[in-house]
Amino acid sequence: MTNTMNVLIVEDEMLLAMDIEAMVEDSGHRVLAEAASLQEVEALPDSLNPQLAFVDIHLAHDSNGLDVCRYIRTHWPDALIVFVTANVSKIPADFSGAHGVIAKPFSHAGVVNAINYLANGMFDPPPSIPRPASLIASPNLEPRWAKAAG
Repeated sequence: MTNTMNVLIVEDEMLLAMDIEAMVEDSGHRVLAEAASLQEVEALPDSLNPQLAFVDIHLAHDSNGLDVCRYIRTHWPDALIVFVTANVSKIPADFSGAHGVIAKPFSHAGVVNAINYLANGMFDPPPSIPRPASLIASPNLEPRWAKAAG
């Protein structure tokens, strides 16, 4: 893949963050930053501009992924946001504007397939490959592809 996505990982469990980082890099993409809380995301420079953000729901310092999602949508509105959580039921029906969710526990192949699908759609929407079962798409994803393609 010649198109490289810049990725932000927001996960407070260090081993999981490292695991996701390895999968992002194994897929040929670049991790720009990792954060464990809303406060750490807010401290990132506005120039960071990730194209994809993996966000856990329960984060450090009494913060949560829904607030992180709102912050990302305000500061980096073009970023695709995917929740990575064991608490899928905590995600509201509108996904707080996020584009999908990957349920924990996840498989290496499941995350890599989701990354490849999202990259395919990011650079040439809509994706030309089928959506992997590991990625539950939100109601915000299809309109995003249609808007980007049109």
